[in-house]
Amino acid sequence: MSSPPSLPLNPKHVAMQFARRAPLDEAQFLYGEIAQRMLQRLSYIRSNPSVILDAGCGAGHAVEPLRARYPEAQYTGLDTCQPLLNTAISRHAGKRGLWNRLRNKPTAQTRFVRADLADTKLPPESVGLVWSNMALHWHPAPHLVFAEWRRILKPDGLAMFSCLGPASLKELREALVSANLQTATPTFVDMHDFGDLLIENGFTDPVMDQETITLTFKTAEKLLSDLWILGGNPSIGRGAGLPGRQWRENLINALEKQRQMDGTIHLTLEVAYGHAWRAQSFKSAPNETRISVDAINRRRPKT
Repeated sequence: MSSPPSLPLNPKHVAMQFARRAPLDEAQFLYGEIAQRMLQRLSYIRSNPSVILDAGCGAGHAVEPLRARYPEAQYTGLDTCQPLLNTAISRHAGKRGLWNRLRNKPTAQTRFVRADLADTKLPPESVGLVWSNMALHWHPAPHLVFAEWRRILKPDGLAMFSCLGPASLKELREALVSANLQTATPTFVDMHDFGDLLIENGFTDPVMDQETITLTFKTAEKLLSDLWILGGNPSIGRGAGLPGRQWRENLINALEKQRQMDGTIHLTLEVAYGHAWRAQSFKSAPNETRISVDAINRRRPKT
């Protein structure tokens, strides 16, 4: 890549929009499904982290599934949206979760912190697994996020994530053009660019794949309602203020014209999945090689 991608998103608007949608229970029809597909991929990877960071944890819907796989690991959930974190704290922190109550086993440490994905404030080389489900596409500088993940991951630690790809929402974009409605919509990074970014930021053996999920709707109103549930539009350059009734009706009419042979309206979501290992060392600039402190300590001769 010639230069890292910079997505035209307003981080404050991202947090504000998700605050309006807390606790995101209704959005789990998609986010929860993607999490299960991530867990299936994780089952093929040999990893036994003692500390897990859930980057973009929302209301903590991944706590119990991750606990089921790593019951002894310390869990930290991180997000920029305080109302979502408040829900996560009330549901999971300071008490035993449902899964552990059923198994009558103690819960390892669970905590939630408010911070940016690219500035976690966590100690260096302190995390064994970074898990991030459908959060990376909400950050304007994913290369800075990867650099932060490398900083906090232990040598040979694993980063695993999912996010939306550039083919997502194509029907919505087409409808906006067809209705001559002027507004910016979210843009997404290609999975191949993510693979390059991982290597450039000190990761090794990146594995990227993607799948296309097609949501079908009986009405355009339901399509727009589900889009709202999933996070809205925090794009810089979007139309100022709330769209009026006529604006919305024009968009609905344009979506109605897209009905398929079976009578439904489709919405495409391209979902990218990626994972990579934190390298022991990497070159961050010409004539500069960064080596982990842990690797140095292992090489130091005994006295």
